[in-house]
Amino acid sequence: MHRSGVKIKAVFLALLFVGFVGLVACTNESPDQIRQKTAEETAAVKRDSKAVAEGLKDGLSSKKSVDLNKAPKDELTSLPGITAREADHIIAERPYANTHQLVTRHVISEDEYSQIQDRVVVNR
Repeated sequence: MHRSGVKIKAVFLALLFVGFVGLVACTNESPDQIRQKTAEETAAVKRDSKAVAEGLKDGLSSKKSVDLNKAPKDELTSLPGITAREADHIIAERPYANTHQLVTRHVISEDEYSQIQDRVVVNR
């Protein structure tokens, strides 16, 4: 039984080697051409990855600030977790001296505030 396992491994390795040689032989490109093509493709992937990263960065940092004292209802409801009813309550409690007054005046909860605190401002 041990000898048959060795024979199977030997046959498998031989087939693998023949397959690899066949693949290499089928390409009409020289090793230098393959290296050049690989370098070009790697540069393209690197460039595209940088573009994707920049796009993500721009998208994440372009969150528009909403002024609690001036924003209309539709802007307030565009904030994460803010419903139409909460937007009406925000408008009814105006003016605000600071953004945290949304919590101290019991307009929204601390958890809701934590979701929007980086997207709201108060301009007088």
